[in-house]
Amino acid sequence: MKVDAPVAYLWRHYRENLRKCSLEPLVGDTRFVFSVWRSGISIEATGCIVLEIDAPVLTRSDAGSPFVLLDSTWRYLTKMRASVVGDCIPRSLPASLGTAYPRTAKLSENPARGLASIEALYAALRIVGARDDALLASYHWGAEFLHTCDQEGL
Repeated sequence: MKVDAPVAYLWRHYRENLRKCSLEPLVGDTRFVFSVWRSGISIEATGCIVLEIDAPVLTRSDAGSPFVLLDSTWRYLTKMRASVVGDCIPRSLPASLGTAYPRTAKLSENPARGLASIEALYAALRIVGARDDALLASYHWGAEFLHTCDQEGL
């Protein structure tokens, strides 16, 4: 399958544990471009949708713009988000959408609306009309999250 432009640019914090990273099974998929973020790196996001909690809700009319997804623990996310430059399109996922991932934070709080990165990517693509259930195939809680999305009417 030939892809003209990436569907998403996936920026991982350099301290992200790859053994626990829900996006790791997507490495090698030509729809996604993976990059490692470190302090001092700017993320150019002009024309891209950046998912964040308090932005307008993503809709099907947002289809066609690539996503920039920041993959990090909540502790480091604010600093990563501050490094995003350019005229991006901030969007959020529906507030009622909950994670299937059994989270436990020792050093910071997890926001109630926070999702695992694979969940956020899957839900965003599904909302814009690019549903791909195979994205959840390697995700341990994939079936549960798929059920949640179905219940939410995504």
